[in-house]
Amino acid sequence: MSQQQFEKIDKEMFEIVGGKHEETEKLADKSVSFWKEVFLRFSQNKLAIFGLIALVIIILMATFVPMFSQFSYREQLGLYNTPPSSTHWFGTDDLGRDVFVRVWAGARISLFIGITAAVIDLIIGVLWGSISGLAGGRVDNIMMRIADVLTAVPYLLVVIVLLVVLQPGLVPMIIALSITGWINMARIVRGEVLSIKNQEYVLAARTLGANTKHLIIKHLIPNALGAILVTMTLTIPTAIFTESFLSYLGLGVPAPTASWGTMASEGNNAITNAPWRLFFPAIFISLTIFAFNAVGDGLRDALDPKLRK
Repeated sequence: MSQQQFEKIDKEMFEIVGGKHEETEKLADKSVSFWKEVFLRFSQNKLAIFGLIALVIIILMATFVPMFSQFSYREQLGLYNTPPSSTHWFGTDDLGRDVFVRVWAGARISLFIGITAAVIDLIIGVLWGSISGLAGGRVDNIMMRIADVLTAVPYLLVVIVLLVVLQPGLVPMIIALSITGWINMARIVRGEVLSIKNQEYVLAARTLGANTKHLIIKHLIPNALGAILVTMTLTIPTAIFTESFLSYLGLGVPAPTASWGTMASEGNNAITNAPWRLFFPAIFISLTIFAFNAVGDGLRDALDPKLRK
């Protein structure tokens, strides 16, 4: 082709095959990491965001109200069963103690018991489930049969018996809640490990000489983290409810320490003449359990690979 013929060629006669450079850059900008996508999907769940905001407010109030209030949760003011007012926002109880301060002091105890029991369940359950699923064979069979035996005994019965033997208190309550609470976590982690351990990257790590500890810490737990987080988020409200129920029965932390369960138990006796004593701890128990469940459901939806676009 001569130079003159080449110069007469019109660019409009040609069509670009494939994506244009500008479109390729736009597509590259849209790519996000897995955890960023999880955050974006979670932030679009209004109920989960409401639960998260409610939890943050409850934790902040439980942290700072007992520290900066002019009243103490055990201080007897001489005002017995007075209704809510501008001075005592949630009223007072039969011993003249400010219910507002006692509610937030009780939140400390209830949240501490729930979160601590959930963390213990997390540690034991993840280790038990990871080792069982990774080992397989006879070891897996023995470890799961032990879990089955513990599951066969009713959970509340085990907790009540332990509290009767150990005497009611903060540490015995946590021990009682954790003694069989880890089994659900162990089962979920084992299922995740069984589905992950035959993946190519795990087999490659085995071939290169990785030991069991390395496989669990570097490969299995990070890839099962979604299920672990969701299970832990849903374990906390279960522990809080169980603590409240046992405290309502008189097996909770001893007086004068306040928890929502003990306050509800005390308020039940005065429901006719001082209903606020039962109403406020009950409403915060319900709100906290609802908030944790909302956050857990939001995390489960955000981490679900089937919902990824």
